[in-house]
Amino acid sequence: MKLITNFKQVFEKIKTHPKKQISVAVAHDPTVIEAVVKAHELGIADYILVGDKKRIVEISNNAGFHIQEEKIFNEPNNLKAIRKAVELVSSNRADILMKGMVHTDDFLRGVLDRDVGLRTGKIMSHINVLESTTLGRLLFVTDGGMNINPDLDTKASIILNAIYLANIFEIEEPKVAVTTAVELANPKMPSTIDASVLAKMSQRGQFSGKIIDGPFALDNAISPRAAKHKGITGPVAGKADIIIVPSIEAGNMLGKAHVYLTGGSLAGVVVGASAPVVMTSRADTAESKLNSIVTAVLMANMERTLSIKFGKVHY
Repeated sequence: MKLITNFKQVFEKIKTHPKKQISVAVAHDPTVIEAVVKAHELGIADYILVGDKKRIVEISNNAGFHIQEEKIFNEPNNLKAIRKAVELVSSNRADILMKGMVHTDDFLRGVLDRDVGLRTGKIMSHINVLESTTLGRLLFVTDGGMNINPDLDTKASIILNAIYLANIFEIEEPKVAVTTAVELANPKMPSTIDASVLAKMSQRGQFSGKIIDGPFALDNAISPRAAKHKGITGPVAGKADIIIVPSIEAGNMLGKAHVYLTGGSLAGVVVGASAPVVMTSRADTAESKLNSIVTAVLMANMERTLSIKFGKVHY
């Protein structure tokens, strides 16, 4: 298998796959509309836009986007629009849920709704897929959007979700770095203790042979030079595919730093739900939102064609 190192390769992979249907919650946003229209034009996804129809049409006309008005579900109330968009997915009338111009906490309440939501009984987590020209590959960063201050057990589930997504991207044995601010266990810094425990669990085979190590600082997790200079060895040091961050603040800032300081591209999705969920910042570009759609379409197709399953932690 050829390693996927950028989003262009992801598109090339999915363009011959079956087209998927996206349900957009609160769709009155120009970058969201641009992304779904582009996905439609590229032949990878169709769309249902849920929200204030008048605003959606006005925004589309002002931006010069041609949308199919029969694909707009008019619901001016944001919370009701979220619920309807989620219901379209949970009832199998759409394959992918996408966040529009709405606060993340409101959106996630819809995803987690006990009546129409996308619960599976598993921990859900947010993953940013960063396209790094410096590294020449993709980097999976989690969780910067959903789990605020995960405990050890939640971090174990977040790791499994990230491995699951990396497998979909055809990284068969992803290397997982559990990161903090330093490389040594320090009782005054609880995240280093969690990282040490997760690494030991991996060594003991509790992640079914997955490669997990830590604690790492970010530099020696992704840079072979930094790891060598600090004398840090092992299969993950300097070569991580997956970065597990200690808290939502760290993950959120890392994703935004990638975009705003380096001009990098990313995708944002939620894993662990009963269907792929596109969840990006409202300020993200149409390009990032299209990358996220491309990632979600890959997820929707590969789950069926490869029968990829979530891993398990043995306690």
